[in-house]
Amino acid sequence: MAKGATIQKQLPSQENLLLDYIHRLEAHRLGRSVVHLHLSGLAPFNRREQHIRAAASGFESLVKALLGQLFTLKSADIVFVFKDEARLQVETVVQKVRFLFSDDPLLTEGGMDRKAFCTWYNAETEFQRIVHLVQDLVDDDQRRQKQAVRERLDARTALKAKQERGVPLTPEVLDRMETALQRADLSNLVRRQSVCGLSRELVPDQMFSEMFISIADLRETLLPGVNVLSNRWLFQHLTETLDRRMLSLLNKTDGVSISGEISINLNISTLLSPEFLDFDDKVIASRRGSVIIELQKLDIFADLGAYLFAREFVQSKGYRVCIDGLTYQTLPMIDRERLGADYIKIIWNPEMINGGDEIEALVREMVAHAGSARVILCRVDHQEAVDFGHAVGIKFFQGRHVEGLIAEDNRRRALMRLKHRIERE
Repeated sequence: MAKGATIQKQLPSQENLLLDYIHRLEAHRLGRSVVHLHLSGLAPFNRREQHIRAAASGFESLVKALLGQLFTLKSADIVFVFKDEARLQVETVVQKVRFLFSDDPLLTEGGMDRKAFCTWYNAETEFQRIVHLVQDLVDDDQRRQKQAVRERLDARTALKAKQERGVPLTPEVLDRMETALQRADLSNLVRRQSVCGLSRELVPDQMFSEMFISIADLRETLLPGVNVLSNRWLFQHLTETLDRRMLSLLNKTDGVSISGEISINLNISTLLSPEFLDFDDKVIASRRGSVIIELQKLDIFADLGAYLFAREFVQSKGYRVCIDGLTYQTLPMIDRERLGADYIKIIWNPEMINGGDEIEALVREMVAHAGSARVILCRVDHQEAVDFGHAVGIKFFQGRHVEGLIAEDNRRRALMRLKHRIERE
């Protein structure tokens, strides 16, 4: 039960919102009804997103008039909770939806019983039936989510194993990949991950979002049988090509939009390239202060002179600089102020806890030296990383666990809006 509750908190959905809505409705159930449209029973060709969207649109005028609340579920089912005064209007909409799918086996002669298309409930007299129905819908949704996660993990594990023993990255393979990159639309491979401050109550406050092209997704899309990490220098060359593509995407008005405070990963060589100068020319001067450039530790120490020149150049333009790729072992070798960086990123490692008080004291000292508001703990996938970060004075965090906290906060805000809407009704 606890595991299911965790999924419900971290993955807000129409199913979960419906369950909360129904529980809050108990005190207001007089004069209310529910209709459940079983669109999940339609043939696959009638369950496409545009069809379900068209069916749901019929209820929009009733929602705007505060006569009901609509929930469109992942299964394609639709649940509409409404005031009895709107019964005739709701029946009309349901008839229109039925007509929309009149050619479906669910409704045609020889198909399932016509009553299987929808079920009506009286909230006053059948409230417990409604609660059981909605709980079943939530449970079904969670089962589907777990199955989907298992399938993704199995596929990724198999692919990772194949890649680790797969074809090594060679100059010829890299050349084919870069040719493909020139033609490929990479906008759907751009990911965002937020860097947030976290209060002791774990309420996230976004500082900026990192934008990056997912290497894993790129590999799965273009060269699923290649181990792109097998040759460090060829991989470095690949990242320089990706830098240019990212800058190109950010330059396009119809491409990836620069909204809010963002960071982008770039190589030092890219900062000294014509592509970056072209990008800089097209960025509004006032927006440069909203862009943080992340540079890898290994890239910096491969040519410290080039780093110092590039860092001074971009900071003079108004950009900020973050040194990425630090570990608790390499942290003592980095002096943020002497390197002139605005921020540093430390990669979370469970050894930071397992090492006991000595490592915790070392990290706390290094964080204080760098400035607690200048340090970001990344790859935070579990709560223990946040707890450790708070203990050593780190204020900003990034990772899958942080994304889950953001989703939970969004869900909490959505529930508050629903609560206020019920109170207004």
